[in-house]
Amino acid sequence: MSRQRIGAIEFRRIMGCFATGVTVVTAVDEGGEFVGLTVNSFNSLSLHPPLVLWSLAASSPLVQAFENASHFAVNVLAEDQVEISQRFALRAVDKFAELKVRKGAGGAPLIAGCVAWIECRTRSHARHGDHVLFIGEVDRMTESAKKPLLFLRGHYAGVGERVV
Repeated sequence: MSRQRIGAIEFRRIMGCFATGVTVVTAVDEGGEFVGLTVNSFNSLSLHPPLVLWSLAASSPLVQAFENASHFAVNVLAEDQVEISQRFALRAVDKFAELKVRKGAGGAPLIAGCVAWIECRTRSHARHGDHVLFIGEVDRMTESAKKPLLFLRGHYAGVGERVV
């Protein structure tokens, strides 16, 4: 059986059929400044110990900041936080301007109004393909009663009716 040649555009389109939550991963860089970006390549990795993973394009200017960060926070966005997702997807100068945040574990910023906050110690990072995979050990978690923001086929979505 021969291997199918898979193009980047087709791969992205097919992967977009899998609905994901939308997160903003944040940390503090070596200069003490907050850094963050929108991430939907996030998931749990282990229950014992509690580990999470996420990935960042190796070409991102934030790679070094996250590789050097001892801690990071995963801010799980709520349905009403599309603007925050869009803001952190850009290479804006100050993504945190006029944004209500508090410091979490290791100083990583926690964004107000989210569905959940997962505070982690960086356990490892390694390059795989064109991305860097980050693994964090969960130190603290908090949740709210808000509904999560979803991303499906290149568009934002909310949670609909339960099917079962």
